[in-house]
Amino acid sequence: MNVLIIGSGGREHALCTSCKKSENINKIFCAPGNAGTDLIAKNIYIDINDFQEITNFVNKNEIEIVIVGPEKPLVDGIVDYLEKNNIKTFGPSKLASKLEGSKIFTKELCDKYNIPTAKFGIFKNSNDANNFVEKCDLPIVVKADGLASGKGVYICNKRDEAEIAIKEIFNGKFGLTNEILIEEFLDGEEMSFFIISDGETYFPFGTAQDHKRVFEGDKGKNTGGMGAYSPSRLENDELNNKIIKKIINPTLKALKDLNTSFKGFLYAGLMIIKNEPFLIEYNVRMGDPECQTILPKLKTDFVKLISACVNKNLNSINLEWHNDKSLCVVLCSKGYPESYENNIEIQNLNKVKLKKNEYIFHAGTKKEKDKILSNGGRVLNFVIRSNNFKNNRETAINLINEINWENGFFRGDIGYKVID
Repeated sequence: MNVLIIGSGGREHALCTSCKKSENINKIFCAPGNAGTDLIAKNIYIDINDFQEITNFVNKNEIEIVIVGPEKPLVDGIVDYLEKNNIKTFGPSKLASKLEGSKIFTKELCDKYNIPTAKFGIFKNSNDANNFVEKCDLPIVVKADGLASGKGVYICNKRDEAEIAIKEIFNGKFGLTNEILIEEFLDGEEMSFFIISDGETYFPFGTAQDHKRVFEGDKGKNTGGMGAYSPSRLENDELNNKIIKKIINPTLKALKDLNTSFKGFLYAGLMIIKNEPFLIEYNVRMGDPECQTILPKLKTDFVKLISACVNKNLNSINLEWHNDKSLCVVLCSKGYPESYENNIEIQNLNKVKLKKNEYIFHAGTKKEKDKILSNGGRVLNFVIRSNNFKNNRETAINLINEINWENGFFRGDIGYKVID
């Protein structure tokens, strides 16, 4: 089987790696890919926003399944477009992708279907938003409505911080917007809960805890993710059942009521308060770096799993996992998540000898004349699987130190809540 993976980050390198392990794989293409995917797939430099160009490439290269990694093509309707051209595609429809594409869409859906979430208000201008903030208890959360690469959320401890957030969002920091979301601050612990669905059947697909803040101790600005571990320390059967009953099932019913269904990975970002789940947001694809953290734990043949999904045959799959722990540390360019330099050579990568259950997934990298250069804020993901989170973190940090990239930095405390 030939597959095409859309995207260029650590998530897509992890997807390529899982496909490569499959006995059913023939060729893997990645568009546009990175220096890591180039080692195991054929990178294709086409515009992933040009759906017709992708269609032409798929037909020319006899690709049987397209796997879409990032959110933007999904929200823009790539799945609808490719499926109209009889191309089997793993990912949700444009309508289902509004779960991530519009936070307001999701909040209104929560309100209608009694899905537990933070209390909220929706505002069309700065004056109304600021007046609302004046009456609210602090801290308060201000959110851009659309896609913001994980950065359009402000947790405001002071009213003037909320005013700045409102101004930045309405001024277009995260793209043109007509509405803003303001919600109460939920004081609990975050948890990421995943399912995989073929539109009719679904299975839980692991849990994780992501560290979004740039500095140790979960301080500083939000990022796309500085590291993660799986499973979440909060996971238990009672909580899982509550998440499925109160959040996942009503969401899937809401989509059916809109005459659509959900196919692909659905990622519920949750706040857990006294073993009760509250929905913070949905992502309509695997998280990054959660994907890199979870996929290495999968025993089931990944290509068989994806094939079953796109053929609405997921109930034929026996989903199996390695019963151990996984942890990811992300190596970033100095200055991230603000300004940073690209095109800095990363030496010593080829000298690293990875042992079993050790992975280096490339994210912001590119290859030029046999040199690997940085090409983004988050550059490399170091993922370790074992029975011990502490061992995983120490091993990941040792690998980072072995590479000794002078332009990089990382958080040395990933998983601190589960490591003594």
